[in-house]
Amino acid sequence: MNISTIEKELNSLAYHGRGIIIGKSTDGKKAITAYFIMGRSENSRNRVFVAEGDAMRTKAFDESKMTDPHLIIYYPVRVLGNKTIVTNGDQTDTIYDLMDKQMTFEQALRTREFEDDAPNFTPRISGIIHHEKGEMNFAMSILKSAEGDDSSCERFTYAYNNPINGRAKFIHTYHCDGNPLPSFEGEPKTLELPDTDIDSLTDLIWKNLNQDNKVSLFVRYIDLESGETETRIVNKNK
Repeated sequence: MNISTIEKELNSLAYHGRGIIIGKSTDGKKAITAYFIMGRSENSRNRVFVAEGDAMRTKAFDESKMTDPHLIIYYPVRVLGNKTIVTNGDQTDTIYDLMDKQMTFEQALRTREFEDDAPNFTPRISGIIHHEKGEMNFAMSILKSAEGDDSSCERFTYAYNNPINGRAKFIHTYHCDGNPLPSFEGEPKTLELPDTDIDSLTDLIWKNLNQDNKVSLFVRYIDLESGETETRIVNKNK
């Protein structure tokens, strides 16, 4: 298995699109998640992350410049009991609402497909963390068009029980640059998680995202015993 570093993976592409990282701290005591957005258009770059209780939403930085909120404004993070949901679109709400009605993560996502932003058909990437009595498990999902054909949706779910300390999984929307942008390929990547505090990890991720394209970053540590959280948000727009 190829195990990479955060620095190497983030520097491997100038434009990942959106990305989700989920893993467990080196001491096994915390669940760690990060979500970042990048943008190339003025509309996509005109955003900030805003905390809203234990949730987080996107917001237009300059409302007068927002040309189309579709696919831009949503809740990337919501919490349902001891489950933290992290996604790149309004499927966050779908997962939250349907899991609250006793459906599973995978069942909820079967009601959704990739984004309707032809010709890219941006994948919907999603993650969920479940923690209880000092333990955690998590899952990741990607819904993407089949070879760029919007008549066919490919669905992949990856579940991780008792994840290894000091490791994380990383999934992002685009495989590489292109026109149209090709969707992410393969399993989520395995990353080393450094033995560090939330501020240092936030700084590490932010510094290694492409300077021109990065927009916002969310990082959360969840104490697996107490359920208490620490959250950091960084916005390029200030």
